[in-house]
Amino acid sequence: MLGVIFADIFGVDGIIVLVVLVLVLFFGADKLPKLARGLGTASHEFKKGISEGESKTKDQSGEEGKDQN
Repeated sequence: MLGVIFADIFGVDGIIVLVVLVLVLFFGADKLPKLARGLGTASHEFKKGISEGESKTKDQSGEEGKDQN
């Protein structure tokens, strides 16, 4: 309910600016780039793990099909 009130008063852009300001106050301006870099690295590793898992699953399903014939 409170989020809807803030969205009506500030709009979506205002809420984004407000969140960024709170993050700067909470973490400090020097730590935000490190935080963003860490999130980007984690996202990249997660996507890499997903694609490796899918390729292993496809390889295993292909091998199982060969064993059954």
